[in-house]
Amino acid sequence: MATKQYWLMKSEPDAYSIEDLERDGREPWDGIRNYQARNFLRDTMAEGDLALFYHSNTKPPGAVGVMEVVSGPEPDALAFDENSKYYDPKTEADGETVWVQRQMKFVRKFARKVSLSELKEDPELEGMLVAKKGQRLSIQPVEEAHFRRVCELGDD
Repeated sequence: MATKQYWLMKSEPDAYSIEDLERDGREPWDGIRNYQARNFLRDTMAEGDLALFYHSNTKPPGAVGVMEVVSGPEPDALAFDENSKYYDPKTEADGETVWVQRQMKFVRKFARKVSLSELKEDPELEGMLVAKKGQRLSIQPVEEAHFRRVCELGDD
């Protein structure tokens, strides 16, 4: 059996929040239009992996909960929707697209947000990608120890 991996996945809370995922229970993680983030979704993630749900582009940004990967990679439905800002005119009529999504399931919401400044200041989180200058990827791998520490901080 493969080893579980851990991730940090960003969403702007006014677009889709942890509260939205809690309400919906399960939702496609779609609209990813960065090739490196797409490759994580397509090639590296696996069903059963856990991810920190991270609210970005808000004050303060931070980790707000946990979700689980519950599907393999699927074609991103938004790539086919001409009314979506994520529409890709290169998408093939036969259903082929280079863009993928994964189904994500709500696991839990933290008791409190773990802000980016906390992530940067905690010595146990040294080396965590999201805390590094210039790390803007919407999907990032997270070391298991870092994942557990963020969960611990969020449940304080």
